[in-house]
Amino acid sequence: MPPVAVADANTRLNRSRCFMAHVIYRVVRHDEGWAYTANGTFSERFNSHKEALEAAHRAAREQRMPGNTHVIEYEDAAGKWHSETASGSDRPETGVEDSPSSA
Repeated sequence: MPPVAVADANTRLNRSRCFMAHVIYRVVRHDEGWAYTANGTFSERFNSHKEALEAAHRAAREQRMPGNTHVIEYEDAAGKWHSETASGSDRPETGVEDSPSSA
């Protein structure tokens, strides 16, 4: 394969990585306790900040783990149903942010 083709393939690969989803789990005060939130959804309530932080790290690790490929169906905000294949190897990058008022 000519070097230009290899460079082009690497460029396409790097470009595709730029568009990978990135999910941030944030530890926050919630319901007289602690929780983590991701994309506007709250976890269950935890009694301590430490428990919520550990759970957020665990959820972030699990989100990055490859799984099985499945066909999924979902309804969008406009009420339209979609069907697509979710690749088990297409996992997002994840991270955890602690609340500035954690203590």
